[in-house]
This record gives sequence, C-alpha cells and structure tokens, in this order.
Amino acid sequence: MPSALPRPARLIVGLTGASGAVYGVRLLERARVLGVETHLVATPAGILNVHHEMGLGRAELEALATEAHAPGDVGACIASGSFATDAMVIAPCSMKTLAAVAHGMGDNLLTRAADVTLKERRRLVLMVRETPFNLAHLRNMTAVTEMGGIVFPPLPAFYHRPASIDELVNETVERVLATLQIASARPQEWRGL
Repeated sequence: MPSALPRPARLIVGLTGASGAVYGVRLLERARVLGVETHLVATPAGILNVHHEMGLGRAELEALATEAHAPGDVGACIASGSFATDAMVIAPCSMKTLAAVAHGMGDNLLTRAADVTLKERRRLVLMVRETPFNLAHLRNMTAVTEMGGIVFPPLPAFYHRPASIDELVNETVERVLATLQIASARPQEWRGL
C-alpha cells in the first residue's frame, strides 16, 4: 500500500470581539504565505470588530482562510478530535471566550474547537486582550494554563527597535506561529547586546 502524502500544517484560527483584530488577520495572511491550511471561526463580535478596526467585511475576512466556519455550526469538522489539526490560536481572545475555554463551555464552534484542542493534547494559544486584568481574568488564565493551553498576550517587544506598528504586529505574529510549532515561522532571535 502506498504511503499517504504528508498534509500541510492545519491550524484553527478563532477571532473574537476583543480589540486587536489585526493579529487574527495578519495570522491568516502569514499562514497562507507559509502554506498552512487554516480553519477560521469568527464570532459576531469578532466580525464587528474586524470591520471597525480594519474596515474589512465578513467576506473579505473569510477569504483569507482556507475554510471558514460559522460559530453556530457545531457539526463542523473542527468540532471533532478525529479531524487532525496541529494547533489552534484565538487572536484576539476576549475575556468572555477565555472564561468559556477555562470552564469547558463548548457552547459554540469556537469554544468547542478549543475544548477539542485541549482534550486531544494539541497546542492552544490564546492571545488575550484586556487591561488591566481582574482576578477572574487571572484565574481563568491560570486554569487554561493548567489544562495545557498557552496564554500569549500580544505584548510588543521593543528590543528589536521596531520602526512601525506593522513591525510590532508582524513580529508578534511570527512569535505566535513559532509557539504554534509552525516550522517555517521565522521570529527574530535575540543575539544579545
């Protein structure tokens, strides 16, 4: 029997209504360049925020992904652990979504896919966006971390001396892709002073 050809990396991208829609959009754009198959789930508030912050409509956002799924479609492929994915990122991740993930509330496709990612011991990265954090936020981040998820607030690094917001966003996205174990990601390495 001939061996199956290796499939490209497969990534679930969630996008919620937290500020920072550019992170989700840039992740989708960069994943496409790297040949990564992407499955997008954008919440209604996420669609509203992408429009407000970036001027993109639903169709333009969904066109950036290999496949887009409606949040209410709990029968979609990414709702099952039998659909092999490599990792999942929620960028940006609202505190509501963080709480749902922390408490196993798979009440829509986004939170169900996150629950599946955790139960299958796959990599889950949450780019949480809020400041300051209250105690509930911190406890929810702790719970997700204890379950094996990675809390990755998009805090910019300045030691590379970025010249623009675009450079800050791009470097954060590259670091997230590396954290998701996308082999072709190329974050800048710190070489010392």
